[in-house]
Amino acid sequence: MVNMNVDLSNINQRVPDGLNPDGVPHRILVVDDSKFVIKQITQILTSEKYDVCGSAEDGAEGVALYKELKPDLVTMDITMPKLDGISALVQIMAFDAKARVIVVSALGKEETVKQALLKGAKNFIVKPFDRAKVLERVRNVLKGGK
Repeated sequence: MVNMNVDLSNINQRVPDGLNPDGVPHRILVVDDSKFVIKQITQILTSEKYDVCGSAEDGAEGVALYKELKPDLVTMDITMPKLDGISALVQIMAFDAKARVIVVSALGKEETVKQALLKGAKNFIVKPFDRAKVLERVRNVLKGGK
């Protein structure tokens, strides 16, 4: 006989990717010289309850904000004014060897992405963005993977 009094109200609910096991949102810093790209990444991340705790429009500002905010993860554009993403990555890694940085690159920049990975980036995201890939890479890096 089947018990018909089973509570199934939560059967289709899942914990959003942006929350850690304690229910606290992972904090992410978005660094890109394009306000449009910052907005795109922010919308993708906040849709899964990540906390975009700050954004910067150049590498120098990104490094300063990293030191101030100490986020769980950074998305870092490679081509930016004042301080490019590779140089900013190197400075962040020198400040915090455990920093989790995902570089953001346009298609066709494989050599630059390779250089970023060798200097400490955990993964990369290619523009134009694929929402599922962005979320997958962020989730994997936060779990300690690539």
